[in-house]
Amino acid sequence: MVIILDFGSQYTQLIARRVREAKVYCEILPYNARVSAIKSRHPQALIISGSPASVSEEGHPDCDPGIFSLGIPILGICYGMHLTAKTLGGEVKSAGKREYGRTIFAAKKRNDLFFGLPPRFTTWMSHGDYVSRMPPDFEVIGSSNNCPVAAFRHKSKKIFGVQFHPEVSHTPKGPDIFHNFLFRISHLSPNWTMASFIKKEKEEICKKVGDEQVISALSGGVDSSVLSVLLHEALGDRLRCIFVDNGLLRAGEREMVEKTFRKHFRMNLLVVDAQKRFLKKLSGVIDPEKKRKIIGEEFIRIFEEEARKIGQVRYLAQGTLYPDLIESVSVFGGPTSRIKSHHNVGGLPEKMELGLIEPLKYLFKDEVRLLGKELGLPEEITGRHPFPGPGLAVRVLGEITKTRLDILRKADEIFIAEIRAANWYDRIWQAFAVLLPVKTVGVMGDARTYENVIALRAVCSVDGMTADYTAIPHPLLGRIANRIINEVKGVNRVVYDISSKPPATIEYE
Repeated sequence: MVIILDFGSQYTQLIARRVREAKVYCEILPYNARVSAIKSRHPQALIISGSPASVSEEGHPDCDPGIFSLGIPILGICYGMHLTAKTLGGEVKSAGKREYGRTIFAAKKRNDLFFGLPPRFTTWMSHGDYVSRMPPDFEVIGSSNNCPVAAFRHKSKKIFGVQFHPEVSHTPKGPDIFHNFLFRISHLSPNWTMASFIKKEKEEICKKVGDEQVISALSGGVDSSVLSVLLHEALGDRLRCIFVDNGLLRAGEREMVEKTFRKHFRMNLLVVDAQKRFLKKLSGVIDPEKKRKIIGEEFIRIFEEEARKIGQVRYLAQGTLYPDLIESVSVFGGPTSRIKSHHNVGGLPEKMELGLIEPLKYLFKDEVRLLGKELGLPEEITGRHPFPGPGLAVRVLGEITKTRLDILRKADEIFIAEIRAANWYDRIWQAFAVLLPVKTVGVMGDARTYENVIALRAVCSVDGMTADYTAIPHPLLGRIANRIINEVKGVNRVVYDISSKPPATIEYE
C-alpha cells in the first residue's frame, strides 16, 4: 500500500499509474488528510504530489506535518519537494522565471533513488520555485544547470525529494526511479494484479450490499460491461442490469447488449425504452453542461422508478472511472479544476433515492480493459472504443433532434465500418463522428446544396487524460468522406480533426 497525497496536480493520476504499473496498490488522499486517517490504512510508503500552487504564496495548501514522523519512506515531487523542505526547516524561494520542459539532470548519488541510472539523463521540469536552503540533515543528490538542488534526501531517514516529474513520459527514466523508491527503498512487493483487485472488490461489494439487491447501469460500453460482470460474480441473481435506450446510442447498440448479456452471461437484464422521454427533455437545449445534467438526472430517475418496481433495492452501480472524477469535480476535495461534468459524476442530481456503488472509480481505461479480460469478457467488448455516457447528445453539437441524431448515427457507423475494414480500428484509441452546428454550400448533381458538416475524430491515447490525433492515411479518409457524403442524406462536407488533448478535449462537449 502506497498513499499519494493529492495537492491538485493534473499529474497526480500519473503517479498512481506508475505505482500500479509496478504492481503495487496505492490510494490517493486529499493533501489535508490527517495523520490518523493515513495511519489507519497502514501504508508502507507515501508520495507527495505536485501542485499548481506555490509554497512561497500565503495560504498555500499544506499537509499534516506529522506525516514526516510516520517512519515510512516519503517521496516529494516538485511542490511535494518544496513542501518537504519548508516543513522540515529549509527555505523555498520564487525563481522569478519558470523552468518548464525537458532538462538534463545530473545524479550526484546513485545508490538508492537513482540506482542503476546513468550519471546524466533527461527529465521534465515544471516549476517556478526552488529550494534555496536545504533543511537540516539533508543532502543534495542531483542538480541541473538551472537548479542546484534538483533532488535531495535525508541523511538517515528515507525522505526524498525531486524537482522534476518522474511520473510523466517526458522523463524516460521515471519508471526506474519509481521502481527504486518502491522496491529498493520501501521494500514493497509487486503483488497488486487484476486478480487481486477482483478478489478485494468482490469482498467489499458483498460487505456493503449485504442481502440487498443491486441495480447496474448497463450501457454496453467497456466500463459498464466490466462492472456488470464483476457485480454478477459477486452477487449472482441479486444483480439486476438495466439498459436504458435513450435514443442517443450508436447503431446496433441495443441489439448487441441484449445478445451479449442475456445469452452469453445469462444475466437478469431489463431494457427500458426511453427515447421519447429523453428527446423531450433535451428539446431546445444547446449548452453542453445542461445536456449532461439533464441526461444524468433522467438516468437516475429511471433507475429509481425501476428500483421501486423491483422492491428491496438500495444501491445503483455505475462504471465511473478515475478520469471522469478528475474532469468533473475537484478530486478528493483537492484544488484541481473542473474540465466538464460527466453525466455520472458532476451531472448527478443532488437528491437520490439510491446509494452508489462505483468499484471502478479509481481505475483508468486500460486497467478496466485488463480487468475485463481477467473476468472473461470477449474482445469485442473489452476492445471497444470509449463511448461517452451522454451518448450522441454530446456529439450532436447544438440542438438535438431525431433527424440530426439519425444523420450522425449513420455517418458514425460508416466511419467505424471503414476503419475496421482497413484494420485501423485496433490501432486507434477512440474514433467517432461529430455533427457540427453549421451548414455549408455544396454542389450535388449540378444543383446547389446547403447542408450539414460531419467532423471525424480519431485519437491515440493510453488512459484518455492526454491524447494526440491519429494520422489515418489520406486515401482511407477520402474513402470514408466519399461514403458519408454519398450515403448520408443531409451531409455535403466532411472534415478531419487534428487537435490534441490538451488543449482540446477528446469529445467536443
